[in-house]
Amino acid sequence: MGNQNQKENEYGADQIQILEGLEAVRKRPGMYIGTTSSRGLHHLVYEIVDNSVDEALAGFCNEIEVTVHKDNSVTVIDNGRGIPVGINHKAGIPAVEVVFTILHAGGKFGGGGYKVSGGLHGVGASVVNALSNWLEVEIFQEGKIYRQRYEKGHSCYSLKVVGDCPMEQTGTKVSFKPDETIFQETTEYEFDVLKQRLREMAFLTKNLKIILRDERVETGQNPVERTFHYEGGIKEFVTYLNKSKTPLYDNIMYFEGAKNNVYVEVAMQHNDSYTESAYSFVNNINTPEGGTHLIGFRNALTKTFNDYARNNKLLKENEPNLSGEDIREGLTAIVSVKIEDPQFEGQTKQKLGNSEARGAVDSIVSEQLTYFLEQNPTVAKVICEKSILAQRARDAARKARDLTRRKTALEGMSLPGKLADCSDKDPANCEIYIVEGDSAGGSAKTARSRATQAILPLRGKILNVEKARLDKIYANAEIKAMITAFGTGIHEDFDITKLRYHKIIIMTDADVDGAHIATLLLTFLYRFMPELIKQGYVYLAQPPLYKLEKNKKVWYAYSDEELNGILREVGRDQNNKIQRYKGLGEMDPEQLWETTMDPERRILLRVTMDEETESEIDLTFTTLMGDKVEPRREFIEENAKFVKNLDI
Repeated sequence: MGNQNQKENEYGADQIQILEGLEAVRKRPGMYIGTTSSRGLHHLVYEIVDNSVDEALAGFCNEIEVTVHKDNSVTVIDNGRGIPVGINHKAGIPAVEVVFTILHAGGKFGGGGYKVSGGLHGVGASVVNALSNWLEVEIFQEGKIYRQRYEKGHSCYSLKVVGDCPMEQTGTKVSFKPDETIFQETTEYEFDVLKQRLREMAFLTKNLKIILRDERVETGQNPVERTFHYEGGIKEFVTYLNKSKTPLYDNIMYFEGAKNNVYVEVAMQHNDSYTESAYSFVNNINTPEGGTHLIGFRNALTKTFNDYARNNKLLKENEPNLSGEDIREGLTAIVSVKIEDPQFEGQTKQKLGNSEARGAVDSIVSEQLTYFLEQNPTVAKVICEKSILAQRARDAARKARDLTRRKTALEGMSLPGKLADCSDKDPANCEIYIVEGDSAGGSAKTARSRATQAILPLRGKILNVEKARLDKIYANAEIKAMITAFGTGIHEDFDITKLRYHKIIIMTDADVDGAHIATLLLTFLYRFMPELIKQGYVYLAQPPLYKLEKNKKVWYAYSDEELNGILREVGRDQNNKIQRYKGLGEMDPEQLWETTMDPERRILLRVTMDEETESEIDLTFTTLMGDKVEPRREFIEENAKFVKNLDI
C-alpha cells in the first residue's frame, strides 16, 4: 500500500503531460471555442464557413451552401480554389491533412495566399475536426475529387482520389458531426441562430451567395431553405436594420476606400427613432465593443457635420457645437474594415486596437461625407435640423436628470415613496420586485421577506421608451422611481458597482397586459441599462396559473402541461377544486410567497442577451415597440408558429 501511495504523490519530470496537438483541444475545448454550450456548437459551423468566406474575400468563391442534416451533422460546400492537396514539405503530408490535423496551421500567417481573412488563429478547421465524432473533406481540383475521413481528429486513411469532376469545377466540401461527449448540453443546431450569422456574413461580403438548408423536417416535406445574397452588401444591411423605422431621407450613404493598407466600407442612414445603432466589423467579425475603427467613424461624423452646419449658417455663431450624440440620434450605421493583421483588445477580444484603422476610417468618411453633403443639401439640412432638436432635448433632459440624480445615502436623497426597501444593505443578498399595480404590490409587501426583498409597485403601463425622447422619459414618474431605486444611474452616469439589488425581478400578471408591461420594462432596461441584462441581473417571475385543492392538500401548476401532470397523478374526479389565477391580486400574501417569492420554491427566468445577436435583438425591439405596423405584423406572422397556447 505504502508503495502505491508514494507513486500517487510523485510529481516529477515525467508527470508533466504534453498534450499532443488535437488531444489538447479535446481536453480543454473551451480554450479554443469559448464554451461547449450551444454557442460553441454553432461556432464549429462558423469556423468552417469563415474559411470559405476568406476564399470569397480573396475573390475566388461566390457561393457557399450550408446544410444541416437530419442527424444534426453539417455540410459546408464552397466553390473556392479548394484546399491545396499537394504535399506540404515541412510536414511531409498533403496540405489538406495539415489544415485538419495540426493546430496553428493555416494559409493566413504570411506567405501571400490571403490578403485579409477572418479567422487568424489557425485553429479553425483542426479544432472542428478535433471536436467532431467524424469529419469528411472532399476537394475538387484539376478534374479529380479527393477525399479524406477523420474520426475524433485522427485520419482513417491517407488522402485519396475517389472520382473525376469537370476540369473547371473547384471547391471544398466539409461534412462533420459534433461529438456529443464534448457538447453534452446540446448537439442540436438552431436554425435561427445560424440564419442570423450567415445573413450577417452575406451582408458583409457583397455578391456572396450563402444558402442555408435544414433537412430536419417531417418526412415528405421539403427542406427549409433560405438564400442570402446582397449585391448592395452593407447598404442592404442598413435597409434591413431600418425596415421597421421610417428613414428621414431615401439615400443610404455609402463610403468606401483604402488607406494605409486598411480597406474601409461604411453605410449609414438616419431614421426617426431616438436611438443609435452602429455595428462595427473587422474582417467580417463583429466587434461588439467597437474599437479604433468606430472611434475614427464617430470623429469624422462630428467634425464634418459641425463644419457643414457652421459654413451653411445652420448653427449660429453663438450656438455651441453639435455633440456626436446629437448627430448620431436615430442613426443606423455599419462600419466594416478589412485589415491584414488585426489586433484585438480587451478580455473578450471584441475591440479593435489597430491605430491605423482610426486614421483610415476618419479620413475616408470625412472626405466622402463632405462631398455627399455638398451634393445633397436637402438631406444635409434634414440631418442638421434633427441634430439641433436633439441637442435642445438633451439640454432639457440634462436639467430634468439633474433633479433625478441620486445623491449618496449620506446626503439623504430619499428613495421613491412607493418603494418598500429591504433592511439588508449588501446588494448581493438583496432583490427588488417590480410589481404592476398597487393591489398586487400590497400583497407582495405583506408577503415578502423584509430583510432581503424590496417591492416597487408601478401604476399603470410605463412609457414605451422606443417612441419617446429623453426629456419625456426622465420626466416620467415610474421611470424616475426605477432609476432611483436601482441606484446605478443611466447612460453616461451608469455605474454597475452602485447597483443596490443583484436580482431585479419583474413580476406581472400571467395575462396579455402583464406580458405587455413586462415587455415595456424590458425595452426600458435594454435601451437604458443594457449592462444589467448582459451581466444577468434581470429576471422574470413565474406566478402559477392554477391552484388545485384536493382533500385539504394544495398543488400549484405553472403551465397547462404541469396541471395535466398533477391531475394524472391525483386522479380527475369531483373532489378537485381548480382555481385559475387571472392576476397576482387574486392571491393572498401566503400564496404569493409560497408560489412566486419564496427563494426555495419560486421559478425565476433569467433574461439574457448575447453580444453576437445584438443587431437582431435591436431589430426585434424596434419592430415590436416602434411605430410602424407593417413590420410588426410580418414579425408576428413569422413567429406565430412558435406560440403554443394563447389565451383567446
